[in-house]
Amino acid sequence: MPSGDFDVVIVGAGGSGLACAIEAAVQGASVWVCEKGPQPGGATAWAVGAFTTSSSPHQAQAGVKDSIDQHFADMDLVNAGAQRPDNLLLRRLLVEQAPPTLRWLMDLGVRFMGPYAETPHTQPRMHNAVPGGAALVYHLLARARQLGVQVRCQCELQDLMVETGRVTGVVVRDADGSTRYVRARRAVVLASGDFSGSRAMRARFFAAPVVNAEPVYEQNTGGPLELAERLFSTAIVNGDYAAFYIPRLRFVPASSPSWVTRLPPTRGITGLMQWGLKRLPPSWIRPFMMRLVTTVLGPEPALFKQGAAMINPSGQAVKVDPASPARALTLEPGNLAYIVMDHALASRFEAWPHFISTAPGIAYAYLSDYRAARPDIFHSAASLTALAERLGMPADELEKSMQAHWQAGGRSAKDIQGPFYALGPVRGYITITEGGLSVNEKLQVLDGQQQPIAGLWACGSAGQGGVLLDGHGHHLAWAFVSGRHVGRQLMALNQTQERP
Repeated sequence: MPSGDFDVVIVGAGGSGLACAIEAAVQGASVWVCEKGPQPGGATAWAVGAFTTSSSPHQAQAGVKDSIDQHFADMDLVNAGAQRPDNLLLRRLLVEQAPPTLRWLMDLGVRFMGPYAETPHTQPRMHNAVPGGAALVYHLLARARQLGVQVRCQCELQDLMVETGRVTGVVVRDADGSTRYVRARRAVVLASGDFSGSRAMRARFFAAPVVNAEPVYEQNTGGPLELAERLFSTAIVNGDYAAFYIPRLRFVPASSPSWVTRLPPTRGITGLMQWGLKRLPPSWIRPFMMRLVTTVLGPEPALFKQGAAMINPSGQAVKVDPASPARALTLEPGNLAYIVMDHALASRFEAWPHFISTAPGIAYAYLSDYRAARPDIFHSAASLTALAERLGMPADELEKSMQAHWQAGGRSAKDIQGPFYALGPVRGYITITEGGLSVNEKLQVLDGQQQPIAGLWACGSAGQGGVLLDGHGHHLAWAFVSGRHVGRQLMALNQTQERP
């Protein structure tokens, strides 16, 4: 028997799911959200918080002359490396709805810095939430709860209820293992994210380096996508697109989060942060920003182009492709290594233009920043033998590997001097996959004959539908744009005329 009855049931409480829930609730819908993870937020909570759009108040204040049409055109440049067709209907939806969606987020209480330039965009369009993705979730969740949206965590979708060809609800498993049946009078919305957390699904679409990568957000296992495949023969579009950012090299997370990341992103606190970023001398705010940058980012490929070595825990060198430094690492046992360099090279990465990592538009992090902000991954010693001891690896193997590395780089023994440095461990991570369910311009899920499935919608990564989102800030923009787009339509549905 059903154990719940709502107008709208949403699977996933990340950015797209919460945006959808808010818009549906504003229209008068009763909304129930099931979230697989232990708390709301999904992958959005882990994001840096970049939102890319034209026609923003920030652009106007900075004197930037931009337009929706120019953003649409520039996405040809941004997505050129994909070498596959884009869904231009969904691209148009993204660029047209991104400006009002940014203002909507601001009205909810989210503060943004920007706009920041990023090539190959012809105008600066990237806006960064202060202090990051957690602020987006904080304000979305507060508004959803204010509207009476019910969010149930540790609640995983098991099946869809289908009656006479229409999706009428969900079957979920609660935290205690019990089964719950929840009916949806209007619609079920899949806002369940990508499939980056599923090794089995990665193996369907990708080669070994991506299959072996560590997921940044392991809860996104793609179960709802596979369910739509099984029940309705729905296609997963662009499932095999290994974009430039997978796998990506990142430092392992800190064992205990920085106090900065634990601050509640209220309007007052983020307003103070925003004021400080604009007004205070860089020397005052730099330590604060470094705690953010060094927490979520990884090393730049330039480290290896300049001569750093990647060494596994056995002291052996890992082959590095400067275009994708993590690809060979993921094939190593444990997918684990350290970045090792001598004093001469390390000294180079203490000033522009040689930085260890960067958050575009926010800050650049140098070696001394990692020494101060991430002492858990910063290691130094006067000799390679002492460094090996600190890292727990065989000294003779490290010595042999580094001598061979320097010789291959054309450096003689007299050029090498201590102290020596290691950053790490690093791993090859997968941040997001691009495969989403086939949808129409309304974001109704399509069956194997490309017909809309009555009662079933998708948004965010689950409803990406073939739109290409390369570059910073497009995935989050799509999450909120698509979630709002679905939520605004649901209460206006004429259920007897749902098929076009």
